[in-house]
Amino acid sequence: MPAKYLEIRWHGRAGQGAKSAAQMLAESALEKGKFVQAFPEYGAERTGAPMKAYNRIGDEPILVRAVIENPDIVIVVDDTLLSPQLISGLDEKDGILLVNTVRDFSWIRSRTNFKGKICKVPATDIALEEIGKGVPNTVMLGALVKITGVVPLEAIESRIEKLFLSKFGEEIVEKNKKALRRGFEEVECEEV
Repeated sequence: MPAKYLEIRWHGRAGQGAKSAAQMLAESALEKGKFVQAFPEYGAERTGAPMKAYNRIGDEPILVRAVIENPDIVIVVDDTLLSPQLISGLDEKDGILLVNTVRDFSWIRSRTNFKGKICKVPATDIALEEIGKGVPNTVMLGALVKITGVVPLEAIESRIEKLFLSKFGEEIVEKNKKALRRGFEEVECEEV
């Protein structure tokens, strides 16, 4: 039987931090003893262009080296990208769709035709309030940790400190940690 691991496909626009979030998640899981993969996929490499990032996280070595076609979780960092094609391969019985949006669940369902579990968080609004920039990736990580438990919240907080402290200082670290926690606390889910 092949090893099982959590597969995540991120959809966003270049500049929103999906690639960085996937990398931060992988590094946090690696520090917790997990086997990990994180890699991006770009089309036109320009700010605002649609892009994807991927994570695989498991307790055994991950031998597959391919894009994720049947994710356990699809994370949509920009709700303008929502479409039925965006969630291709996501199982309606066991899969989870996590969306950065202020809109309601019925709007998400109407845009995707997804009948499974949907979670949402107003990540851009939270990022603007806490960090002062509309980069929602840290908030989305908090929401992801809440709904999956893939790593403890403290693992992401530790990673934020390691990545940002020397580069940006304590104030930016604390703002990002607060945004992360709000994503964890404010994510909402609905199952049909």
